Amino acid sequence: MGTTQLETVPEPKYLHLKTVLSEALDSEFSVGEILPNERDLAARFGVARATLRQALEQLELEGRLQRRRGVGTTVAPPRVGVALGTGRQTWPGTGDDAWQPMDCERAVPPAPVAAALDTGTDEVHLVRRFRMSQGRRVATELLYIPAASVPDLSAIDAPSGPARARAVLRELQRLELDRQDRAVELGSAGAEDAKELDRLPGSPVLVVTTRFTVRGRTAALGVATYRADTCRLTFGDTPDVEIHHDPERRAS
Repeated sequence: MGTTQLETVPEPKYLHLKTVLSEALDSEFSVGEILPNERDLAARFGVARATLRQALEQLELEGRLQRRRGVGTTVAPPRVGVALGTGRQTWPGTGDDAWQPMDCERAVPPAPVAAALDTGTDEVHLVRRFRMSQGRRVATELLYIPAASVPDLSAIDAPSGPARARAVLRELQRLELDRQDRAVELGSAGAEDAKELDRLPGSPVLVVTTRFTVRGRTAALGVATYRADTCRLTFGDTPDVEIHHDPERRAS
């Protein structure tokens, strides 16, 4: 790596440095590669370490970098595409579903979920799943499934765990799905989600709520929490469209 000095620019120095660093990531580093330490980077670009940290923090928020305990700052893999509005109607756990079941238990859902499912204070099946990408957990999901949607579970022996979760999803797939509707909002990670996703509490997340409808009633409700720094939303039937960080490049 050569030496590059920043010229005087009208924008804040850390924002200009972020642009310069982003170009260096595209041209000089590969996914998973560890960046030089802060002292060396600050010397290369002729900035104070405080300015460098601001730029690195911005790149981390944008998902270009990730900081790993005991490893350092590495180049992050591409973001995971979260497909929305494609018209594809499928039950969770069907086909090439990227989610992995973690657990299943009976629980009374939060009041807003109970109202959406029209279950009152009755317990529902709560399926917990997670999604991995490039060896890291990028999302967790809670699936709330009323007992009425999976009435034949009494013959299944597994009381909890991944086996129970898979059994619940198999029974759910016996129903004829009318439609699924999704809503997305930006949120902040609570203590439990932060622990599951290896983020600090309050870190930005994308919350995707999916309602599965059968014969005009809500048969299941899913609440998925994605790390905002590792995921991107996709619409339509072309999820592989990617915009390069260099604005002069074309989308591929």
